[in-house]
Amino acid sequence: MLRRRQPSYAHLQAARHRGHQQAPAIKPNVSLHCGWGRLLFGHTFVNEQELAATLLEESQGERDIAFYVARPHVVVSHDPQRLFLDPSDSYRLWLSEYQPKRDRVKGVRVRRLRTLADIEQVNAIYQRCRMQPLDVDVVMDKRNSQEQLYLLAEDCHTGAVLGAVLGLNHALAFNDPESGSSLWSLAVDPGCQTPQVGETLVRHLAEKMQTRGCHYLDLSVLHTNQAAISLYQRLGFRQIQTFAVKKKNAINQALYTDTSPLDVLNPYARIIVDEAISRGIHVDVEDAEHNIFTLSWGGRRIRCHESLSDLTPATAMTLCQNKWLTQRCLQRAGLKTPAGVMLADDQDPAELLETLGSRLVVKPHDGEQGKGIAVDVRDAETLRAAVTTAQRYSSQVLIEPFCQGDDLRVLVINDEVVAAAVRRPATICGTGQHSIAELIERTSRRRAAMTGGESTIPMDGETRRCVEAAGYRLEDVLAEGRSLAVRKTANLHTGGTLEDVTTVLHPALREAALRAARALQIPVTGIDMLVPDPTLPDYVLIEANERPGLANHEPHPTAQRFIDMLFPTTRQH
Repeated sequence: MLRRRQPSYAHLQAARHRGHQQAPAIKPNVSLHCGWGRLLFGHTFVNEQELAATLLEESQGERDIAFYVARPHVVVSHDPQRLFLDPSDSYRLWLSEYQPKRDRVKGVRVRRLRTLADIEQVNAIYQRCRMQPLDVDVVMDKRNSQEQLYLLAEDCHTGAVLGAVLGLNHALAFNDPESGSSLWSLAVDPGCQTPQVGETLVRHLAEKMQTRGCHYLDLSVLHTNQAAISLYQRLGFRQIQTFAVKKKNAINQALYTDTSPLDVLNPYARIIVDEAISRGIHVDVEDAEHNIFTLSWGGRRIRCHESLSDLTPATAMTLCQNKWLTQRCLQRAGLKTPAGVMLADDQDPAELLETLGSRLVVKPHDGEQGKGIAVDVRDAETLRAAVTTAQRYSSQVLIEPFCQGDDLRVLVINDEVVAAAVRRPATICGTGQHSIAELIERTSRRRAAMTGGESTIPMDGETRRCVEAAGYRLEDVLAEGRSLAVRKTANLHTGGTLEDVTTVLHPALREAALRAARALQIPVTGIDMLVPDPTLPDYVLIEANERPGLANHEPHPTAQRFIDMLFPTTRQH
């Protein structure tokens, strides 16, 4: 049902009188600090001028929202240069009509946020989702509040936080005579493989508010966020006619300005550009489609292609792009690498099953982003097919013995290990209702949405081979809660995910990555290893990436260290 009457202070007063003359007076000019900024309840402000003045008091680095604004055009008119109408839609779930779901998602627990460690994990998710992080002091002060309910979803087995949401009880906030509530800052970890975490958080919050006597649950969502809107509509939310107003700032600039070249940049370029702009470094986007830009400061100009810059020598780039040359260079430096061979033009690849071993890896010798790679090939027919696929990406094909272990990426910037993460192959989780093909498509769509289209799961021969090797067909329905890896490689561009291991990385692995970067004479690189465990010293070095994705390792200061290297005088101590 679409409600067309605009909420206002007069409307709330009328509702109070209809309910009971002795009901508590409505608190005027109410704003609640939610950790990312203040939420201003527009219908508690007696007039638009007072609301506009309060919104203009927004603190630097925060994001205030004026919600339930009956006449947004009037509010904006008080300072049109600094205020704007937020392009979001509003939705309401009537809790008297809400139907709880009997079957809960297995392996997921929802609880209140309690500790500093909880906030750190939630902020890591918010940063990966390009959302405003929470102020630690504010949230710790309000973590036991009844009017503000910070919830998080965690993995029952590992304790890892998978998502978070904030709920506000309006009756406790300002004596709302309509006994409403609202939902804010819902986010799920982009790397989460567990399905329906977002839905679980929304349902849990709705049921909490229902038991506390709230009549409805409202939310505001960007009008272009179709994935979120579809979820809310499926749960019974219906659009209502109310508006939000915000103050113009760097955080929400994309909401009130025309599309600029910066908006077209992918996440790997954007994280660098955002850091440069924050330091006052001039950015000139030369080719937005291919993420090429020039940074200028104090007469120094450096061109970049994402994390590849003028400071990377051409020889180092050649060594990294040619996997055969990479191995030879690292071997000369005394580092452990697979004993691979370059396939001769007239050679039958099946011969290598005898000389290299019964389990092989096939790679285009100068490929990237995991394209054309086949892992754990065990028979002649599959091997020949894998070579044919690899030849689509390179005229030469490298074949290596298969090495067991986790795929570890160590990021080295300016002779410093800045981050390390184990890369997991694309994995789906069964629902007991959807086919494997449907789960792959849904997981791929979610990964693409959270990475600006950079990470997807290709529905190609390699994916089908992995599914069949596990004893399934694409049309099979995967049992609820069962996980299935649908790729052998853990490359992020083919749907892989990251598990941060920076703080537990063994010193021997850290030193091997630094030695590899020095041998290649490259200032920025992603060193890839296969390891039995990142806390142990054993490793095999398999590749070096001359253009590693810095955004993949947030919240570690990857972009900061990159700009420190390019423009050391701007370093922020």
